[in-house]
Amino acid sequence: MATNNGTGNREELGIVGLGRMGGNLALQAVEKGFRVVGFDPGAFSQELRAAGVVAASSLQELSRALRPPRKVFFYIPSGTAVDDLIDSLVATLEKGDILVDGGNSYWGDSLRRFDRLKQTGIHFVDLGTSGGVSGARNGACFMAGGEPEPIRILQPILERLAVPGGYVHAGPAGAGHFTKLCHNGIEFGMLQAIGEGVELLAHHKDKLDIGAILHCWRNGSVIRSWLMDLMEGAFRQEGGLAHVPGYVDDTGEVSWLVGDAMRMEVPIPVIAQSVMQLFLSRDSEKDWARAIAMMRHGFGGHAYGPSRAARKERVDGRVEQISPEPPPSEATP
Repeated sequence: MATNNGTGNREELGIVGLGRMGGNLALQAVEKGFRVVGFDPGAFSQELRAAGVVAASSLQELSRALRPPRKVFFYIPSGTAVDDLIDSLVATLEKGDILVDGGNSYWGDSLRRFDRLKQTGIHFVDLGTSGGVSGARNGACFMAGGEPEPIRILQPILERLAVPGGYVHAGPAGAGHFTKLCHNGIEFGMLQAIGEGVELLAHHKDKLDIGAILHCWRNGSVIRSWLMDLMEGAFRQEGGLAHVPGYVDDTGEVSWLVGDAMRMEVPIPVIAQSVMQLFLSRDSEKDWARAIAMMRHGFGGHAYGPSRAARKERVDGRVEQISPEPPPSEATP
């Protein structure tokens, strides 16, 4: 199946799914000198074409346009759609090629997919990707799980597409998506704390200049952060909290982490409570919920109010759970 497409030694990769994350990663990669071949069953944007992303009309064409070992990244919703895509890609690839799941798949599913692909000789890497849409466009944070050989091939690519220091080989198969899941749990706890702080400011007995306070906190305070940057920006853009729905949308991923923690018997009260508060937001109109919705809109483009896409991903997202094995001393004979 190997082809000579006349691209010389220029580094290249394929990307399937050219939405907010995959499309922006493709643009960043082209700007950094990569040859990028992209496929999306929807519309292939004029921006991508103008930037020089090679448009493939099918997965077969995408595979033919890449030199072995092919590096094919995909950014699509988690769940059965990932298995369907892998089924289709495997038919076009060959031994030694690398599939990279950059979406928010459940780590147990990634373990299963790794085991399955290992039988074919095709490598599988689960790649937690953080930094939101702007990170994909300008420099992301990557957490990779996989075997040494595909990681050796991918690492130079990922380090160029990441911010300085924003790449880690987290461990073997499944570790990339597990690390990203833990990251998302921490994110939920931080969002909740900031949201509650904003609500306290809004309920002070005197009217406070919340925008100015948020700006101050962004500069030199212990809690300065990108989330605080997003909070101030959204607060000023929306003219306060009043016009933002107090409904915090999500795709259900951190609920997976809470379930994992219970099976591992690891207490995560802050993260678990942040998930409960998220559910509570759907039955009330609270300023902390408005504040969290504003930050999530800022880093991930998440909808204000309920979205059909998130609801579908909550239903379809995780194919199965992998329960961690107990330590040997606790194993049942």
